[in-house]
Amino acid sequence: MKKTVYETNYERLLKLSIFSEDVEVSSHRKSISDGFMDLVVERNTLLDDVTGNKGVGFSLAHYYVQNGDLCSDPLMEIIIYPDTKKVEAFSFEMSLPPVYQVVYPEPGKVYLRLKKELNDFLRQWLNNLIDQGHGKNWIDKTLSNEDIVVTPVYLPKFAVLTCLVKPLCPAQ
Repeated sequence: MKKTVYETNYERLLKLSIFSEDVEVSSHRKSISDGFMDLVVERNTLLDDVTGNKGVGFSLAHYYVQNGDLCSDPLMEIIIYPDTKKVEAFSFEMSLPPVYQVVYPEPGKVYLRLKKELNDFLRQWLNNLIDQGHGKNWIDKTLSNEDIVVTPVYLPKFAVLTCLVKPLCPAQ
């Protein structure tokens, strides 16, 4: 029997070591592959069970710096369903041009066409990541106080705090 895109994507994420056999997703980690953008994985517990099914949420992203801003290219939020060994895309975000799409915009509502498009995109992206050699060289990082840099930036009437997580940001 032919596998669904949800089952295929589950297997590809497992092949990339995004999560372990017992469906543990590290809180913060990145895969490094020479010549390609780093792949950042971050656990997102807000997505657990958001669809009404028992799930484990996380994000996958590539980041780059443009004019001092950290930009995603892309960032996808994904939900793993351990009981059925399936995954599905929850959202897609890209900084430039600015794009944000969400499959489940509110409880009980789903955009079926977008769901298909994002899961097909995820399938192709995962293939590309495997071909690029991702998933073999991981840096796991549990954040500590030393990893967070808080820099005050003063503007005429405002004080803005900028935080960067050092181990996950690209070299500047």
